Amino acid sequence: MEIDRIHTPVMLERTIALLAPAIDRPGAVLVDATLGMGGHTEALLARFPELTVIGLDRDLDALGIARERLAPFGDRARFVHTVYDGILDAVDSEGFDEVDAVLFDLGVSSLQLDRVERGFSYSKDAPLDMRMDATSELTAERVLAEYSENDLRRIFHEYGEEKLAARYARAIVRSRDGAPFTRSAELVKVISDATPVAIQRTGHPAKRVFQAIRIEVNQELAVLERAVPDSLDALRVGGRIVVLAYQSLEDRIVKHALAAASSSTAPAGLPVELPEHKPLFRLLVRGAELASDDEKAANPRATPVRLRAAERMRSAS
Repeated sequence: MEIDRIHTPVMLERTIALLAPAIDRPGAVLVDATLGMGGHTEALLARFPELTVIGLDRDLDALGIARERLAPFGDRARFVHTVYDGILDAVDSEGFDEVDAVLFDLGVSSLQLDRVERGFSYSKDAPLDMRMDATSELTAERVLAEYSENDLRRIFHEYGEEKLAARYARAIVRSRDGAPFTRSAELVKVISDATPVAIQRTGHPAKRVFQAIRIEVNQELAVLERAVPDSLDALRVGGRIVVLAYQSLEDRIVKHALAAASSSTAPAGLPVELPEHKPLFRLLVRGAELASDDEKAANPRATPVRLRAAERMRSAS
């Protein structure tokens, strides 16, 4: 299938191994919070014949592909058009009070990168869109046209971790006074022209700016900050969560959320930890796990991945 060529699930076998103890049972339910084209979900449904998956995605194109791909599994595959911070409402809408597992495979998808017209890639000229959900209003073009120099500098610095944020924001505002940005190549040229030659040799100068604008358009970090705690709340005792993150900002949010959930709430100096202070979760991997060298060579998208996982040990009440 063509879809297998453009989408190879990252750390698939490791993900399955971590989720298996929670979902290898009759009536198990997993939420794939970032369904995409359904690669992870297809493998999970095939491997666990009594599993139901609720697939969430904000991208209607991806949902359409996933519906076709997962059609052989019938009603074991459910589909909800939502951003992943809508996980609790999605679980409720499908008739469940809690679930056995949650999977996040974060970041921009292969589909979004490969469809030039979506404007996610700095290496291909396209309209400045960058919306993961084509029904949302904010686009990259609007960000570049309407945001102040200070706001552009802020998002380049915070979301792109870009050292030249101030220089790029100033160059963009100066350029848009002559004509608004409508295509990605126009933005790439302005950024390249504003980048010292020595820095251009260290990598594409537009990479971090495009990342920052994409995060702003889709509110990715704000959504993730709400979604991870809600996902933990959705899990039954014994339920498991696996998160695959591809850049440090996402991974930091996941790390802090899982650390808080797996920490004791006992006051300092208390001689005995009471049951109600015991951690709700335990971490399943030490730190963040990386893809193997073989997988990185076979699937370059796996190169930056950071995997974290946890299991619910007790209820909150």
